[in-house]
Amino acid sequence: MEAVVSLLVPDAGELLTLQRAAYVTEAQAHSDLQLPPLMQSLDELMAELSAPSVMALGLRDAGQRLVAAVRVSLAPTKAVAELGRLVVAPDMQGRGLGGRLLGLVEQRLPREVVELQLFTGEHSPANLRLYTKFGYRETHRTRTPSGYALVHLRKQLR
Repeated sequence: MEAVVSLLVPDAGELLTLQRAAYVTEAQAHSDLQLPPLMQSLDELMAELSAPSVMALGLRDAGQRLVAAVRVSLAPTKAVAELGRLVVAPDMQGRGLGGRLLGLVEQRLPREVVELQLFTGEHSPANLRLYTKFGYRETHRTRTPSGYALVHLRKQLR
């Protein structure tokens, strides 16, 4: 079984590589090679990982390769958290790693967090199924400049 790790600034290069590999299929599905996860720089990711309001979790396989990751940003009030950049290595998809990370996030959130929010592209049926399975409900959609919709979802925790 994959080991759970907290991701820190020294993990940024490996995390960025995983993020880019995982988002290529999203970019293809949405005909948008300018997705923010593909455009994020190493410096931007390092700054994100060093922010006190960000929790980053990953899963490493037996060979210590980072195979899945997720980031959560806490709102200033700490009542709401935004889940983002849930990524699984392309060769490891379909093995439950994304669902495992969703469960880990909920276990590790501060007690004050009562709602999780996230968004995904409308052409991401596997993502939408996963989030729905874990209790997320669609709240609204917003159009991107590229013409597709972002599906916004939330989950009440308490």
